Amino acid sequence: MYSTVGAHKRIERAIGTYIASRYQSCAEIGAGRNLEAALTILSREVPVFCTDLWRPDDNYGVPYVIDDLYLPDLSLYTSVEVIYAIRPAEEMVPALIRLAEAADCDLIVYHLGSEIYGDGGEILDSPVVLRRYHRSRKPSKRVF
Repeated sequence: MYSTVGAHKRIERAIGTYIASRYQSCAEIGAGRNLEAALTILSREVPVFCTDLWRPDDNYGVPYVIDDLYLPDLSLYTSVEVIYAIRPAEEMVPALIRLAEAADCDLIVYHLGSEIYGDGGEILDSPVVLRRYHRSRKPSKRVF
């Protein structure tokens, strides 16, 4: 039987590396137990925190906040330059876009397979297919 765990970790490390090289603060939404991207970002000394409806038993030192994407605590995101989500359910994307708009930060999504939302957002030049669905309007937050 073929295992995709190694492939997923490679993808998540690529996402973390991409984000850490372009942003100075970030939040991962709906992280669950999968903290590889956040750990990669932290290893590059870029502040990141993860959110979900519950906290995993072991967060491996990643700052973790309980927050509901559909009723978010906007104060958590005021200094964040990018919000990202890895393989979110398609129905989460509109709420992610609303959160990024309210926080005025970029929104980057890595979809499962060929899933996209709406027009698919802007495809970014990265080692894996990342889509930006919202771009910050603040010049101080625009990094590329």
